[in-house]
Formats: sequence, structure tokens, C-alpha cells
Amino acid sequence: MSFDSHARTVLAAAVEYVNRLTPGYSGGSAFAAPADETRAVADALAAIGHPQDVVPAGDARRLAELAGRMRIVFEAAQAGDFDRAATEVNALLVDTNARPQLDRGKDRPWSLHFHGPNDELANGWAAGCAAGLAIAIGSDLAGRLGVCAALNCDRVFVDVSRNGQRRFCSPQCQSRVKAAAHRARQHVPTT
Repeated sequence: MSFDSHARTVLAAAVEYVNRLTPGYSGGSAFAAPADETRAVADALAAIGHPQDVVPAGDARRLAELAGRMRIVFEAAQAGDFDRAATEVNALLVDTNARPQLDRGKDRPWSLHFHGPNDELANGWAAGCAAGLAIAIGSDLAGRLGVCAALNCDRVFVDVSRNGQRRFCSPQCQSRVKAAAHRARQHVPTT
């Protein structure tokens, strides 16, 4: 089983929002929540191929608040606490008023999407992210939500690899860990 293209998109958006809007650590350094949430949301949308010319400040604030709650889902899933993850996802679904709808784009077949109560940017993306997380937690793909295993990094990811063994948020973190392990092996005293 794998995520369909819409689920991949909304899960990628959830990852981008959590990683760009929540404080913690990234790549070995402290990461502060951005002062300009509108720019961070615009960058997140551009990163997943949905550039937005204007992000209203209210929408950016709402997505930043929800990103903190989405982080809870990733952390709970990483810890194997799917009850906590499901509880938070259910609360997100209620709070975002996610409702299913069949949509199709030009030259594309019908597909299931989730929308908020109106067409505001935050409502649509928040509802979609909540539904994407629900799809993951409510299936055998729940273990595909992760938090980076590198030291001093707590950025999140969705493992879409074939074998489901991803442990790092980025190739850079994976390289940092491998380099540190190599250095440690080189400095092992011999007797």
C-alpha cells in the first residue's frame, strides 16, 4: 500500500508546515519559529509545488498554530503511540471541519480531496493536512510518519521509501550521522 498523489501532497504540506513553523532543532542547530509566518507558509507551499502570491497573515497564524498540533501527531507516531496520534488527528479533523469531496483537475480523473468550511487558504490546507494525517494513522502506513533520528534535529518526515526504513529528515542529517560514526570509529583506541 502507498499514499496516493493527493495524500502525498497534503502530507508533504504537513511536513513543510511543521518543519518551517515550529521551533526545535534542524540539522544540528537550534531552530526558532519564524518571525514572518506569511513568508514561511509561502515557502512551504512553493516547496510542494503550490506557490501562493499572497498569504494572508491570519491564515499564516492559523497554519502556524496547527503546525504545532501536527508535530504532536508525528512525534506520537514516531514513538509508536498511535492512540495519542489518533486522538490529536481526530481533534484536528473536528477543528478544521474537514469534509470529503471528489474533485478533478483538467485532464485528471476524479480523486478524493478534503476541504474546510470555506475556500480560505488556511482552511483548505489545514483540512487537507488533517485528513492526510488521518489516512496515514488509520492505515498500515502509520509507521511512515517520523522524526529525524540525527542528534540535534527534530524535523519531521513522511517515509515514502519502498522498504519503510527512513530515519532522517534529509540526506544532510543522514550524512552528519554517518560522518560522526566514521570519526568515532577512527578514534577507537587499540590495545
